[in-house]
Amino acid sequence: MIDSETGGEPDGSSAGATDSAARDADAPGSSAADTQALVVFALDDGRYGLALPSVRRVLRVVAITPLPEAPPIVLGVVDLGGTIVPVIDLRRRFGHPSRGVRLSDQLVVAHTGRRTVALLVDEARGVLEVPEEESVPARHILPGLELVEGAVKLPDGLVLIHDLERLLSLEEEAAIDRVLRAAAERNGGVGGGGEEPAGGVR
Repeated sequence: MIDSETGGEPDGSSAGATDSAARDADAPGSSAADTQALVVFALDDGRYGLALPSVRRVLRVVAITPLPEAPPIVLGVVDLGGTIVPVIDLRRRFGHPSRGVRLSDQLVVAHTGRRTVALLVDEARGVLEVPEEESVPARHILPGLELVEGAVKLPDGLVLIHDLERLLSLEEEAAIDRVLRAAAERNGGVGGGGEEPAGGVR
């Protein structure tokens, strides 16, 4: 299990098991070229994986502040050590039944290539290392899954590998930028792109 944390300011060692696994993958003599490290999380009975290098940390769920006029996929924002990060409703994105936030939920903080996001999940299951040859392109298993780039077959079922680059549409990206910038300006902050300083949204 990836170490869970309470919300608050990062202390430099907060990434826990994800950082350790990333260092191991880069170590001399590592078999990283032949294996794929995935951070696995659950939504209902489904299991999904994210490439380990894209995951920064895993947190226990913290208070989520609503963000007016944000796209429906955005539940709100959280303050992570002075950075305002949008919280993405993965249940909605992946077609799971909607429900309220539970104290047992967790946030997987990851980077899409454009911005840092907090993904609300039921539970983070840990880091799974699998041989590259065991990862199968999604189209060979479940055609039409646009948000999934592949899958890993385990004895007890599938882990669907999520493509973070496809998480948000261009329209959603632009809308998030717009509402974060507007909120920052209302509160005297400086508008910007993917991330805002704490205090920009209240």
